[in-house]
Amino acid sequence: MEAQTYWKDTGSRTRRRVLFAPSLLGADPLCVGAAIDGLGGRYDWLHLDIMDGHFVRNLSFGPAMARALRRRYPDAFIDAHLMVDRLDVLLPLFVDAEVSLITVHAETEPQLLHAALSSIRRSGLRAGVAMGPATGVERVRPVLEIADLVLVMSVTPGFGGQSLIEATLERTRDLVRLRAAEGHRYLIQMDGGINEENVGRVALAGCDVVVTGSAVFQSPDPGAFLESMRVKVKEALDDADIGS
Repeated sequence: MEAQTYWKDTGSRTRRRVLFAPSLLGADPLCVGAAIDGLGGRYDWLHLDIMDGHFVRNLSFGPAMARALRRRYPDAFIDAHLMVDRLDVLLPLFVDAEVSLITVHAETEPQLLHAALSSIRRSGLRAGVAMGPATGVERVRPVLEIADLVLVMSVTPGFGGQSLIEATLERTRDLVRLRAAEGHRYLIQMDGGINEENVGRVALAGCDVVVTGSAVFQSPDPGAFLESMRVKVKEALDDADIGS
């Protein structure tokens, strides 16, 4: 399915498809390429977590990794999640790296949020806004008209391997209701602590794009694990349709 058509189906229950974006933060940093290849193409997007050690207390990938991914996987939909300060410096570097979508945090320079998303879209890329688990929907509401994606963080940003904060599922439901009421076209993404046990609930809450890192890459067969999660999502949505 062509990546750009995902947005055309937003809000359509009968045609809904939940996408999977494995987070490369969960892969062995010495073998990222091999880890991606080990998925056997059974992913929809590649999720790249960018951390600067200031906005969050961790360091991860930079624009060089984004450029390397684009060279090695020229047709991949690369989803760059920027957990950084100084968007004026870093944002152009990821635009130049030719990623597919750039998500910035509502908590980073909030007075410049609309300008940042507008700049991303003018560059020809998809633009996303992220909200931490303590951030309310009203914080992102001013930019929903121009957002292609809203990322709900279901753990504290900065580190992998945390457990999903169940209360964040209600944030996702709020975004679904708001999207329908105001006619927006954004996709809803959730990141943090998602595994086989809870992915069905995440999908039922309205998540369109599931990000999962440690759970996938620490499994014996990451590709098969992704397929197992797809089955869990299908079962949950089918059961909901039967019960409705």
